[in-house]
Amino acid sequence: MTARPEAKPAVTGVTTGSLARSLGVSPTTLRSWDRRYGLGPAVRADGRQRRWSPQDVAMVKEMCRLTATGMPPAEAARTAMRQARRGPDEGTSPADATPTVRRTGGPSPEQPGAAAGGSPSRSPSALPLGSARQECRGLARSAVRLDASAVHEQLTAAVRSYGLVTAWEEVMAPTLRAVGRKWESSGDRYVEVEHLLSWHVSTVLRHAYAASAHMRRGQDTPPVLLACLPGEQHTLPLEALNAALAERGVPTLMLSGAVPGEALDGAVRRVGPAAVALWAQSRSTASMPLAQHIASARWGIRGARRHSPVLVCGPGWERGSSRELLRPTGLRDAVRILASLHSSARP
Repeated sequence: MTARPEAKPAVTGVTTGSLARSLGVSPTTLRSWDRRYGLGPAVRADGRQRRWSPQDVAMVKEMCRLTATGMPPAEAARTAMRQARRGPDEGTSPADATPTVRRTGGPSPEQPGAAAGGSPSRSPSALPLGSARQECRGLARSAVRLDASAVHEQLTAAVRSYGLVTAWEEVMAPTLRAVGRKWESSGDRYVEVEHLLSWHVSTVLRHAYAASAHMRRGQDTPPVLLACLPGEQHTLPLEALNAALAERGVPTLMLSGAVPGEALDGAVRRVGPAAVALWAQSRSTASMPLAQHIASARWGIRGARRHSPVLVCGPGWERGSSRELLRPTGLRDAVRILASLHSSARP
């Protein structure tokens, strides 16, 4: 009887490529972390083939989380390995605690517009962020690996550290645009990433709006009306404007997405808003006749009728669309204009 060949032990763990795709980083990054910081798999199968165990994966996920907050990679690697050795049941020591946003060199929080150093990832799953700041990269990676907790923590930290307007203009909006471009170029492969990120951005913006509710109590002044034009479903920019105005104590009436023209006209005549902001993401939804109609609508008692100034917001509107309509350059400019119009509308 011939002896059966000895069975090879089963290979367990995930490959470097599979782990890189799940984390939203490149395989080169994982190999670099292994070479520079010793942040690699504890066991290697077949001599050189890397296989990452669940403990190894947890360690690298912690590395991703820490670097996303701005912690230097070397320090993040030491912390991740220290926590991996300690184990999940022993908690985190005060020495390992990290701030939600840290910057190493470069601009201070007062100068958040500058990009963080480092070369962009070449992973097929990497998002097209160009020379975006560190917080954008960390947020994008968390979204790609569908880490809901990390996405929410990073969005909240950005608002807390830089303020809502800057967080929107320099962290949220660039990351949303990058996810949208990736989705468009990859079919439906990244739709879950876009939906996750959008939901958490909306959650953070609405929380900021609700947190400012006390500033609007007892005000007997007309609100600013915010609405997307018919067919327009991109509401996040208006939600950012709504929250930013709330932080300034400006009352708003948020009608959200795809408001029919008749409903919009009726709301303006019933409420008599201090101003109206109309959002259009694309030219197909930017209706100049409707915007001009809203701007010409008169309301109030006979002999003292008034009209509401109208801001046309978003990339859908052509430049120099109409002299009677106001065209802000961005969120910060829209907040400034609307706050001024609300102030002048006070009785």
